[in-house]
Amino acid sequence: QVQLKESGGGSAQTGESLKLSCEVSLYGHQSYCLAWFRQGSGNEREVVARISSDGMRRYQDSMKRRFTISKDDATNTLYLEMAGLVPEDTDIYYCAATLWTCPRQAPIHPNYWGQGIQVTVSA
Repeated sequence: QVQLKESGGGSAQTGESLKLSCEVSLYGHQSYCLAWFRQGSGNEREVVARISSDGMRRYQDSMKRRFTISKDDATNTLYLEMAGLVPEDTDIYYCAATLWTCPRQAPIHPNYWGQGIQVTVSA
């Protein structure tokens, strides 16, 4: 079973930066899609960014100028660097994964989720 665990959340003030990490246990799978979601205000979680096993990245338009997704295959770690934080970024952020496919444009529906981590941005 694929396992995911987030870390690095916490509090920041407007304009500061935070870096989230996710320990990813893929158990030998070579083709996958890793992503960051946040809870949002609706019933469905909102995708923030995603990266494929070959390094292709995609961001939500509202976040791509401030957020950067990356991964380190040597340590099996997924990252989300968040710069220029604003209070509207306050949310619970989730690491997520799906195996085999990572489309460039089509929506993804992760099969595996972390527990979520709180990010709080104050003015």
